[in-house]
Amino acid sequence: MRAIGLDGFSKGWVAVSIDGDQRTISFHSDIADALSGPFDRAGIDIPIGMTDDGERACDRLARERLRPHTSRVFTGARRWLWQEFQDPDKANKEALRRGQTAVSRQLWHLGKKIMEVDAFVRANAARGIREVHPELVFLRLNGGVPLPRKKSEEGDTLRRTLLKRSGFHDIDRWLAEVRIGSGAKRDDVLDACAVALAAHEPSGCVPEGPQPLDGHDLPMQIWF
Repeated sequence: MRAIGLDGFSKGWVAVSIDGDQRTISFHSDIADALSGPFDRAGIDIPIGMTDDGERACDRLARERLRPHTSRVFTGARRWLWQEFQDPDKANKEALRRGQTAVSRQLWHLGKKIMEVDAFVRANAARGIREVHPELVFLRLNGGVPLPRKKSEEGDTLRRTLLKRSGFHDIDRWLAEVRIGSGAKRDDVLDACAVALAAHEPSGCVPEGPQPLDGHDLPMQIWF
């Protein structure tokens, strides 16, 4: 099967594909281009499926698995935030008025990509596109032992080691040569590789069992 893992960066998307023993990487300006070719399953490191109040069981369960590093899961994505507002302060004022939690600046700035993916997945619901959290994948690859911060030297080294064990033998060349000029950071490439692994051979998901669906019948389930 051909699986694709996507991770967003400032200029677009890192796409890593696994097709048999082949591992390839490419960079794309938008999600439609990144997923324009044939694939059996794709994973994306972005919220898929949203509630009106931003509360999702999959986020809560992912945070529990990643303790003590719960901040690695951005929670609270809501379509109305970006549909109705261009200013985060005004959006948060409305969220508080509705009795909801405020949105973090980190999540707010992901809004364009969240809405891009939301529109694409809703238009391509039958194409086998799943939400994946790379930190859950790395946690699995590391035997359930929490990892250091991905931007630290120790964390970078450990993630590269885990990916090499999983068949990404060219990861050092990708980081040192291939990504240069793309705008993608080291951790964007590492995350896309982890997402591709979960798309190719998923180990599990949270929550387990039947998929909880949002108001547009999109699944709210995170794979790893």
